[in-house]
Amino acid sequence: MIETDIIIIGAGPVGLFTVFEAGLLKLRCHLIDGLPQPGGQCAEIYPKKPIYDIPGIPEILAGDLVDDLMKQIAPFKPGFTLGDPAIEIQETENNHYIVTTKSGIKHKARNIAIAGGLGVFVPRKPPVPDLKKYEGKGVEYMIKDPEIYRGKNIVISGGGDSALDWAHFLADGVANQVTLIHRSQSFRAHPDSVQKAMNMASEGKLKLLLDAEVKAINGNDHLSEIKIKSKTEGEITVTADNWLPLFGLTPKLGPIANWGLKIEKNAIQVDNATDYSTNREGIYAIGDVNTYPGKLKLILCGFHEATIMVQSAFKRIYPDKKNVLKYTTVNGVNGFD
Repeated sequence: MIETDIIIIGAGPVGLFTVFEAGLLKLRCHLIDGLPQPGGQCAEIYPKKPIYDIPGIPEILAGDLVDDLMKQIAPFKPGFTLGDPAIEIQETENNHYIVTTKSGIKHKARNIAIAGGLGVFVPRKPPVPDLKKYEGKGVEYMIKDPEIYRGKNIVISGGGDSALDWAHFLADGVANQVTLIHRSQSFRAHPDSVQKAMNMASEGKLKLLLDAEVKAINGNDHLSEIKIKSKTEGEITVTADNWLPLFGLTPKLGPIANWGLKIEKNAIQVDNATDYSTNREGIYAIGDVNTYPGKLKLILCGFHEATIMVQSAFKRIYPDKKNVLKYTTVNGVNGFD
């Protein structure tokens, strides 16, 4: 059994930063995540997308933020159980918790911090015949490394920010040709992003098909052809190396919903007036997974929540010990041996 001071369920940016703040208090952490690597959404869904609202950093790629957080927490030697989601939480008689993963690994701690982001992400898949046959063979629902599309003919479906952002990026010197398909004339994306797509289409950098939908996909061992139905042009067949149906991802809480926590609209209710605790003593929820009046789903807000939460966790472990706030500018960062 793995024993630690705080079990962190979720190894995204907020979970990783929790390790740093806990380490300053000499608390050890172990992180559990169903994904095979740390970083959460930033590593799995959009590692190459820029983030602009991290204080003091004008712009940073999501994947680079994860790398920097890993360097920041390295002195505190956190443990990781990756590619193995937390399934069950049991409370012991001596006010500890045991968290068991899908593979059966048990972890014991007095405190649990649930930093599971928005939960488990499931792509919204279009109703196209033989779709599953081509998944991973030309059909992808998220872009991890845009370089694999260099020099390729790409078809993107969707009308939200993600679809347009990737259409802009890939059409600007990465892919050989990018076709953006949307089923109506109006977009859900930001107006500036829509205008940029229109401008690129008029310049010949992007092929734009509105009032159109993909109806069929074909190929041998790999996708090679897409059939499109357009209200204005009828049936169109295009050659394609990849089809990216970017209709968004649906978050689901997964096993978290069965842990006896108060849930509101797919998020965990917490007490934001004190320490982001849940209705179960010693279990906290921080980052996008929680909810409270005025909640903002921003990474920087999750960082703040983690900072407050570890102070409370310290008191549960050392109820008779006074914790004096120490500034890193004075004391530096003293890791574990």
